[in-house]
This record gives sequence, C-alpha cells and structure tokens, in this order.
Amino acid sequence: MGKRFIAVAGNIGVGKSTLSRMLSEYLCWHPFYEAVDDNPYLADFYQDMRTWSFHSQIFFLSRRLRHHRQIVDYPSTVIQDRTVYEDAEIFARNLHEQNLMSKRDYASYREMYEAIKAFLPPPDLIIYLQASMSTLGERIRLRGRDYEQKIDPAYLEQLNTLYEEWIEGFSLCPVLTVPSDELDFVRNRTHLELIATKVLEKLQGKEVVTVA
Repeated sequence: MGKRFIAVAGNIGVGKSTLSRMLSEYLCWHPFYEAVDDNPYLADFYQDMRTWSFHSQIFFLSRRLRHHRQIVDYPSTVIQDRTVYEDAEIFARNLHEQNLMSKRDYASYREMYEAIKAFLPPPDLIIYLQASMSTLGERIRLRGRDYEQKIDPAYLEQLNTLYEEWIEGFSLCPVLTVPSDELDFVRNRTHLELIATKVLEKLQGKEVVTVA
C-alpha cells in the first residue's frame, strides 16, 4: 500500500497509546505517542483548570503540530496516538463551554489552530476508540496516574459527548470505529487481529465503518 498515516482518537483512558503500540508491533508501523507525562502544566491543570487550561492546551497543540509535521515527512507508515483535531475540537472547546477557558484565550487558540490546520495533510485513516463511562473509569483507575484519579466524572462524560458529535461530523479522512466496551485487544489476541484486519481493509478502500 505504500506509506500511510493512521491516527488513533478517543477519550482519556480509552486505550489509544496501548492500541497504537500493539498495532505498530503487529503491523510493523512506526508509533508516535501523545505527549502527556512531559506536559509541565498537566498536574496543575487538573488542580485548577480555569487558571491552567490555556497553557496546557497550547503545549498539547504545539507538540501535536510538531508530530504531525514529522509524520508527514516520515518515510514509512506511521500510527499516531491522538490527533491534532482532538485538541481543538474536543478539549479546548469543552474548556471554553464549561467556562474554564476565557473567550479571549479560546479565540486566540482557535485562530492559531485554524490557520495551521489549513496547511496540514490529513491522516489516511482515523481509528476511533469508542467507550462508555464505566469502561473509561475502570481503565483510568487501573493505569493509576495520580492526577487522572481526580478527574471529575462529569468532565469525562462531557468529553465523551463531544467526541461523539465530532466523529459524526468529521469528513477530512475515513474513520473506523472500534467499540472498546466489547473488544478487549489487550487481553484477547483475536480482538487485536480483528482490529488490524479491519484497519487494513479500510486502508484498501473497503466499506468498513466499525469493527464487529
């Protein structure tokens, strides 16, 4: 198929990094992981979202843009953990709607995002990991990041709602939905193989909407 650019999208705790790693190993693709633990604002953000929302989102956006450029220039197939679109369309939007990012900061953020997005080639495929609140909560608990244990469930639920709205209207590239409540690709090798098969079929142009 030649070089392809695949991105994995989904809410906090859904398993993006894990699926990116497992598919990269299974299909011999190069992974690009989300910058989380090295975000110098993240712990402060979860303690005081209103004060640190703009700072945290700017860090994520700049890092994602850098990765996007590196991915476009990379010589072989790449799988990316979280897309540049999610930063703006989900997280920054939610912070603004919840009055946790000021109108002025949000307008500045969107202006920069829209200007840069116009020059970015989209992925060849987005894999959307879809999960219920109960699944997200359990996975966040199991991976044990201290700052994530303090996330308000209402905040996580609002993100889930925005994800569903965003993915429904997304048209820049094909999307493959993975129902994560039903498919445990970590513990069940057959589920991982099924996802990989559907991903390859989608990249070949077959009409695949969801993994089932």
